[in-house]
Amino acid sequence: MDNNIDLAAIIRENFGVPGEPMNRYSPLALAFMGDSVYEIIIRSIVVQEANRPAGQLNKIKVKYVNAAAQAKIIEFLEPDLTEEELDAYKRGRNAKSYTSAKNQSVTDYRKATGLEALCGYLYLKGDLDRLIELLKKGIEVIDR
Repeated sequence: MDNNIDLAAIIRENFGVPGEPMNRYSPLALAFMGDSVYEIIIRSIVVQEANRPAGQLNKIKVKYVNAAAQAKIIEFLEPDLTEEELDAYKRGRNAKSYTSAKNQSVTDYRKATGLEALCGYLYLKGDLDRLIELLKKGIEVIDR
């Protein structure tokens, strides 16, 4: 792809936010960031595929943005992750969370949190190319 845009660095620079070394972010902070990054990518795809009323867009989005779908994605991607990516995923998956997903299994919820931590890690690291590469493969699994 080689069109990498480091949005996190642009934000740090323009808003005077110092950022942290990657190993200093807690797994749940990475998941917090990754949740929104994952969602904006999915919403961008859904909106650009079809200009529909918001309710219809949300129904399409939910196909990809739920713990079961995210667990399926990370299960597919896990063998292709680098050591660092696998570490970010596992830290998120194993983190003690104080919330749980409605109508989702605890296992799927933990895996989804791990995927979100991985998304947050890649975003904050400035590796959107890799994030897009992984999510493209993962989304294809859901679309099968």
